[in-house]
Amino acid sequence: MEHVKCLIIGSGPAGYTAAIYASRANLSPVLYEGIEPGGQLTTTTEVENFPGYPDGVLGTVMMDDMKRQAQKFGADIRFGVVSALELGERPFKATIDGTTTITADSVIIATGATAKYLGLPGEQKFRGMGVSACATCDGFFYRGKDVAVVGGGDTACEEATYLASICRKVYMIVRKPYLRASEAMQTRVRNTPNIEVLWEHNTVDVLGDEDGVTGALLRSADGTERTIDIMGFFLAIGHTPVTDLVKGQVELDEQGYIKTIPGTSRTNIEGVFAAGDVRDPHYRQAIVAAASGCIAALDCERFLLK
Repeated sequence: MEHVKCLIIGSGPAGYTAAIYASRANLSPVLYEGIEPGGQLTTTTEVENFPGYPDGVLGTVMMDDMKRQAQKFGADIRFGVVSALELGERPFKATIDGTTTITADSVIIATGATAKYLGLPGEQKFRGMGVSACATCDGFFYRGKDVAVVGGGDTACEEATYLASICRKVYMIVRKPYLRASEAMQTRVRNTPNIEVLWEHNTVDVLGDEDGVTGALLRSADGTERTIDIMGFFLAIGHTPVTDLVKGQVELDEQGYIKTIPGTSRTNIEGVFAAGDVRDPHYRQAIVAAASGCIAALDCERFLLK
């Protein structure tokens, strides 16, 4: 049975950065990429807000750069899915693709979080072409244009007010006759003149052509349908952390995100660390994930040195 010092699960900015730092610390990390090598950034187009790319960079290119940098320092990056993980005792035991088993002295979990979608055909068709789950990431591409935000919670209100500062008009598509957001966030929405809230509306589908999103077909509570002309369609209905692998072992918060000791990447299990969106319900930015990957590798190095 193969044994490794440091096992990294996940291959977004957090996982690859952890691999870079762990490799340079001579921890000989083995990283399994999972079902989506490169993580969520591979589903977006141009990234303009990551330091070091003044002209922007495709998400796929940036993730490939990080991967190659980790490999340059000796990281063993493998295609495969960690299908089971036993953290009851050290060395920890991981099953790969339901067949191969390896043991590890330490584990860095960087499995990320997935955005919730409505399940409409147009969402998949136009993802990265007007459909986005991150206004902070992609809103800049729609400055001066009309866009829509789906959702009625704090995140939806925050994204709508942010988009309103750069877009001509923002529709908020809210399926209930009220917002679930805090009163402060509701007040911000009410006081923003270029936000129009469409109460008791559901999206039937996202419309578009070969250039991307052109509109959305909506249905109101009374069955009436209407089309709004937009170029950006933003989902703000939440994220789901990918933590099924560690449920019942690693301590999670009420939303399912991994809890870490404040100021560190350490979980409730000694030798197990968490990095990236799997432990971050607030920021969900590539630069924050990369930074937490660095922290996890440094914490892991100090743990192994003990």
